[in-house]
Amino acid sequence: MKPNEIKIFCPATIANISCGFDVLGVALDSVGDEMVVRKTSEKGIRITKLQGQDLPMETLKNVAGVAGLALLESSDSQYGFEIEIYKNIKAGSGIGSSAASSTGAVWAMNELLDKPFSTIELVKFAMEGERLASGVAHADNVAPALFGGFTLVRSYEPLDIIPIPSPEELFATVIHPQIEVKTSDSRKILKTNITLKDGIKQWGNVGGLVAGLYTNDYDLIGRSLEDHIVEPIRSILIPEFDKVKSEAIASGALGCGISGSGPSIFALSRREKIARKVADSMKEVYKNVGIDYEIHVSKINSSGIKILE
Repeated sequence: MKPNEIKIFCPATIANISCGFDVLGVALDSVGDEMVVRKTSEKGIRITKLQGQDLPMETLKNVAGVAGLALLESSDSQYGFEIEIYKNIKAGSGIGSSAASSTGAVWAMNELLDKPFSTIELVKFAMEGERLASGVAHADNVAPALFGGFTLVRSYEPLDIIPIPSPEELFATVIHPQIEVKTSDSRKILKTNITLKDGIKQWGNVGGLVAGLYTNDYDLIGRSLEDHIVEPIRSILIPEFDKVKSEAIASGALGCGISGSGPSIFALSRREKIARKVADSMKEVYKNVGIDYEIHVSKINSSGIKILE
């Protein structure tokens, strides 16, 4: 007998990875939300519990509800769903809070319906939650949450997502200064045109990063973690960004940049020991200026969303 209820872990994610604005992302292993989704005989979707963050519970105002409805509209299911959300990822943190809720809802619903949809179809549904959250249906957070590991959105029309392997010793450090930067606001300040010179640099770095991940070339990964287009603009919104970045690299990080739209700052390191040293250096910067923060050190999550017992 198939279960009517499922409890899941929905990972936090780092989007953009410096050079890959809206196309690159990676799932984290040590931080994420939990959700309980149950199948009901009453059609539609209801958010029955939401703990950890002050977010709307109305279905059409909640990203999990909107993503779930997108799935139901493409399904011939006669069932409905109740969703409980336990938020450990703060909204506006830059590590995929809305993506965790959106992907968790559609992944769990798909499981309870005996998997009628492919992972790429689930990405499309989850993107509708992202559209509600930021005004843009981007996939750089939802893709790694669903596929696991690193992902490349090769194309949006048609949607084409490439899972990318992750070197065994790669760890992420993410520090979240306790300010909120809304994705919709951080998009408004971006330029809509770039120079050909900057474009060439960025394309080279995206190719270099993907090649480094495939070949376990940590030095190449580090050289490729450069952003000539978005970071110079968005970093203005993040207190002490330049100092945090320079200290992280001085402590051994391969590279450092803005996680998603910020204000979180991420660094990638080879080996957990270095990632924790990087965390200490980041913390020291914010301690010295009196800014509260949260910090996470995580290996790369290769499987994405997972069932909890």
